[in-house]
Amino acid sequence: MSLPGSDEYAQGAMTEPCQVYRRRWLMLALFVLTSSANASHWLQYSIITNIMMRFYGVSSLAINWTSMVYMAAYIPLVFPASWLLDRKGLRVTLLAGAAIMTAGSWVKVLSASPDRFAVAFLGQTLVGAAQMFILGVPARLAAVWFGPNQVSTACAIGVFGNQVGIALGFLLPPAFVGNHDDLDLIARDMSTMYYTMAGVPMVVFLLLLLFFEAEPPTPPSPAQARIPEREGNYFSSLRKLVSNRSFVLLLVSYGINVGVFYAVSTLLNQMVLQHFEDAEEDAGRIGLTMVLAGIVGSVCGGVVLDRTHRFKETTLVVYLMALVGMVGFTFTLNLGDISLLYITGAFLGFFMTGYLGVGYEFAAELTYPVPEGTSSGLLNASSEIFGVTLTLGAGEILDVYGDRVTNMSLTGILVLGVLLSILIKGTKLRRREACKTVSESQPFTETPTKYVG
Repeated sequence: MSLPGSDEYAQGAMTEPCQVYRRRWLMLALFVLTSSANASHWLQYSIITNIMMRFYGVSSLAINWTSMVYMAAYIPLVFPASWLLDRKGLRVTLLAGAAIMTAGSWVKVLSASPDRFAVAFLGQTLVGAAQMFILGVPARLAAVWFGPNQVSTACAIGVFGNQVGIALGFLLPPAFVGNHDDLDLIARDMSTMYYTMAGVPMVVFLLLLLFFEAEPPTPPSPAQARIPEREGNYFSSLRKLVSNRSFVLLLVSYGINVGVFYAVSTLLNQMVLQHFEDAEEDAGRIGLTMVLAGIVGSVCGGVVLDRTHRFKETTLVVYLMALVGMVGFTFTLNLGDISLLYITGAFLGFFMTGYLGVGYEFAAELTYPVPEGTSSGLLNASSEIFGVTLTLGAGEILDVYGDRVTNMSLTGILVLGVLLSILIKGTKLRRREACKTVSESQPFTETPTKYVG
């Protein structure tokens, strides 16, 4: 069965050779740096909630909002950001994100004083808003620069950048900022942290400006070559997505999975300190362990998809194991042995954050030829909506009923996500079918390395 317009598409693809370029890895590496720099700010305050509450004289809810503002800013801005990615391409989109991120990072440099929480929040809001130009990029960059046998792996590596940044966000604030009695010492530590985390985005912006390219001279795969459907209106793409039942099911199940991860990450410091006194650094390291395991899980998921093309099966297995990990984390938190939290946190992270790249690629297959930036943008919007909702709800439950009830509630929501995933009809992989409409004898070649500013 051919895709709409496939004859016209195939004829165009056959007349234009497909190539992959060695510099695709440079483009991917630059994106990973950008994403890491942005994500490192996400948990900058909430992973040391107790210190920030005392320093700024604000409530735990106010500190939780420094995390949730990332999610809240994304929700209304996802549509213009997705439009920019689809219409102006990767270079313009990433430069816009890096510029806003750099500005927000330097605003925060001015906030290392107990009476300047509003300044800190403004800077965090700007950095959070910058992620709207970053989160939806991995699937699009992978499709634009990588061939059909590497596209899922490339997408997973792109997601890996976000996870590296989150890992740094767990690790760096507890390492920089000590829990001193003297607020002046905390201010000194925070100033050092702010300058360090403002310098990196500025360097990233310059690297993007000098070296990042929007697209290669020649498409890397038949699926990218001369696609008439991609010339349609952005809002027509949105209509196609919301009328695709399988995508809508994935949209909700993806949002649930990532939303639960956001809630657990934001509240991790508060959960750990309820059972282990003065364990701020342990909370950061447990979060780091979760994310490092998730990096491995994400790359493994990409490799599995490229080799097996079993998208629905992989999605279900990863989701089910994330559910198992959440159960394990729930019941080891109050056993009094913090080493068990490292183990269950690693298991949870491997599958829960490893699901991110798998979800992006599954969506791209279900919705082709709709641009990957549009589908991944909606997935991210769903995750941000669920992230804000679940973090607010879980925070209230944590204050009243404790961590056991909080985590059991999140586990129950994950069960709903598994059930929705089972209902997805994922046997028709549209993007791979598009590649098959072109003669399999068409060679893919690789050019010598060439860097263009």
